Amino acid sequence: MSRWTEADIPDQTGRTVLVTGANSGLGLRTAQVLAAKGAHVIMGCRSVQRGEAARRTVEGSAEVLELDLADLSSVRAAAEQVEALDVLVNNAGIMAVPNGRTVDGFERQFGTNHLGHAALTWLLLPALRQRPGARVVTVSSLMHRAGRIDFEDPNWDRRPYSLQGSYGQSKLANLLFARELERRSPDVTSIAAHPGMTATELTNNMADAHKSAIMKIGGRIGTLISQSVEMGALPQLYAATAPEARGGEYYGPGGFKGLRGHPAVAPMTAAARDDLAANRLWELTIKLTGIAPDLP
Repeated sequence: MSRWTEADIPDQTGRTVLVTGANSGLGLRTAQVLAAKGAHVIMGCRSVQRGEAARRTVEGSAEVLELDLADLSSVRAAAEQVEALDVLVNNAGIMAVPNGRTVDGFERQFGTNHLGHAALTWLLLPALRQRPGARVVTVSSLMHRAGRIDFEDPNWDRRPYSLQGSYGQSKLANLLFARELERRSPDVTSIAAHPGMTATELTNNMADAHKSAIMKIGGRIGTLISQSVEMGALPQLYAATAPEARGGEYYGPGGFKGLRGHPAVAPMTAAARDDLAANRLWELTIKLTGIAPDLP
């Protein structure tokens, strides 16, 4: 895996890949690279207009699929349009946004980052089973280290809302979900990845106070430790395409503290390796979304 780059991606001709949040940042870069390698890319975007603008930057076969992860009816409608799929890249996400609710009443970060992606993954299992060697790549974050799943109050109905606490919970949920999916799905490989510290549009929807603090820090050290979108997308591209990528593993930048560098196996916290918590989250997700995955 030493210094793995886009040049190491095998030919993707004949493969179909769905990338969520593909209109900008890591998702767009992932779509661009995979299309250039021969894949047909389905760009899952909340805004069709922005998605079409992004699609025009993709050299290769690509289409836009309307997908709002904060609306389970949109997730269902999108999944119904996909017949066969080789790779699902659960890339989209929001970070440190003000307290708010999804269409279905879930806290926005938990609802979008975890519940929306979990529902989409489960609904797409029949499409993924159509293709041997199908993969699901779920994008987590270094912030999973600060996460804690409150199973009694996952939507922050009773406890004081925390921007970072909610984001950390959602990213820990991503990792737990990816590992539990690998345990439960014998015919679909589930892998997790994170981009380290990458300069993207993720800060656009942050609460103003939090964004100001991030920008202040970034002004001092951001240029020293952050990396480009091209580098940040490598771990999820590795997870999606590398023949040697292993199910149940977690990949991220292999450089300084996981902030930057070429793909490598990334460390997880003990909370992310908690199999009992992963099973409990799986069952809670079924209860909240009303979607039961078709698995043995």
